[in-house]
Amino acid sequence: MLKKIILALSLASSATLALEIEENQIDKGKVFAQGKEVTLLGKGVTIGQKAPNFKVVDAQFKAVTLNDFSGKAVLISIVPSLDTGVCSLQTKFFNQEVADKYNNIEMLTISADLPFAQKRFCTVESIDKIQTLSDSVWRDFGKQYGLYIKDMGLLSRAILVLDKEHKVTYKQLVSNLATEPNYEEVITHLNQLSGKTTELKTDTE
Repeated sequence: MLKKIILALSLASSATLALEIEENQIDKGKVFAQGKEVTLLGKGVTIGQKAPNFKVVDAQFKAVTLNDFSGKAVLISIVPSLDTGVCSLQTKFFNQEVADKYNNIEMLTISADLPFAQKRFCTVESIDKIQTLSDSVWRDFGKQYGLYIKDMGLLSRAILVLDKEHKVTYKQLVSNLATEPNYEEVITHLNQLSGKTTELKTDTE
């Protein structure tokens, strides 16, 4: 019952939020779901800018901010919902194939799922090398990065990489919500950021 109440409150707050946030003009017309353009709300970010701080929560509903990773390069894998197949594949890829090879880069997955759902997913899928964080409480991440999908209450699929000073060095906004990101492109950038020259295997099978 508690979970249902929290979910209802979350959906209600999402509807209110959508009325308060302006459209993301930076990424307008770049994301589609089932062939139809989706409207992204929030400020949006561009490569080269200082990444805005954000506030999300972990599995214990403890607040986590970008400032908590001060002095560390950060990869942020953003997914609409961990309960879907593509989002699951994306999260497992970074956990199984990437995290161990880039110990100098903090790896996060952020979605609008409730922390309960994220914790269950991580337990079932043995997600133990990356940190999953929820934007369900304040929707602050979606608002600051322009990734909040109007009328859906979800985040758009994307990958962001920040250097140690938290400048945005890489951004991949996936145009089709139903498809996985271009992992090879992400890995190429991680190699450059880490000073590596070897390629990483991207076959998750």
